[in-house]
Amino acid sequence: MGQDRYRFTAWMTGLLLLIIGILLISLNMGPVQISPGDVFQTFIGEGSAREELVLFNFRLPGIVIAIFVGMALSLSGAILQGVTKNGLADPGILGINSGAGLVVVLYIFFFQSSMSSLSGWGIYLLPVSALLGAFIAAAIIYALAWKKGVEPIRLILVGIGVNAGFGAGLILFQVQMNPQDFMQAMVWLSGDIWSTNWHFVSAVVPGIILLIIYALFKSSALNVLNLGDDLAMGLGAPVEKERLILLVIAVGLAGLSVAAAGGIAFLGLVAPHIARRIVGPKHQVMLPVSTLLGAAILLAADTIGSNIIAPAEIPVGVVVTIVSTPYFIYLLMKTA
Repeated sequence: MGQDRYRFTAWMTGLLLLIIGILLISLNMGPVQISPGDVFQTFIGEGSAREELVLFNFRLPGIVIAIFVGMALSLSGAILQGVTKNGLADPGILGINSGAGLVVVLYIFFFQSSMSSLSGWGIYLLPVSALLGAFIAAAIIYALAWKKGVEPIRLILVGIGVNAGFGAGLILFQVQMNPQDFMQAMVWLSGDIWSTNWHFVSAVVPGIILLIIYALFKSSALNVLNLGDDLAMGLGAPVEKERLILLVIAVGLAGLSVAAAGGIAFLGLVAPHIARRIVGPKHQVMLPVSTLLGAAILLAADTIGSNIIAPAEIPVGVVVTIVSTPYFIYLLMKTA
């Protein structure tokens, strides 16, 4: 027990330090190079107006969104894997991200003149539309996958099919946009932190924080569910109620993530698997480690995508997919 606690503490400390390190690198790099010393001077209020504008108005909001979206997606994937007892469950693979993305595109198509013109209440209604789409997708997937229970492989196959259907719907509305919005929607749907301002941070991040806290609080319920329905009910656990609560948390985290950063796939698959390997399957320790690991991966991917071919940028979702696809294929072959 003491060794497990030491390993958990060591990994949490290491991941926090890693996130801080990547954050500092991300603040330094970009089209406008700012040295570590100038970053420090700016944070204590002694930097130039130009450096304050670049750090506080452009870079820091995007970094905050990357950290919390990484946390949300990895936690969503871990919960989905635990509830469905399916190691391949992920909000991107199951079609939840596509459902959220479709409703966001519909919202912009019918109620906003452009993706770049969101302001006022439009910024705060965007996450609401993403949540609505995520819950609609989850309800459709669960209903179609249900056949005297939900089998893991059936859930994945239904999710892939629903994902393809939503993808077709997305294309149908995208081609009717003006060329600029079409290109912006394409980049966003591939996974891109597209609105880096503090108004958007305030619209998305508080909801993510609340759901993360509640998910970590419910980690013991995931352990009970993994014992199997019969044994869990024998222990007095309200199985269906707990499963529904956890699914709502997972879908909510995925929906808010899509609103902030588009359809980032595979992160919710890879981070929980790595966390399970390094600290074990107990959700009290696996969920926090998975959360920080997801934040570190997405922040690193965003830093790489923003700088590797500067001044052009690679969408963060593309970087995550390139890194994660081989691992997904390995898991698929291992599970089949």
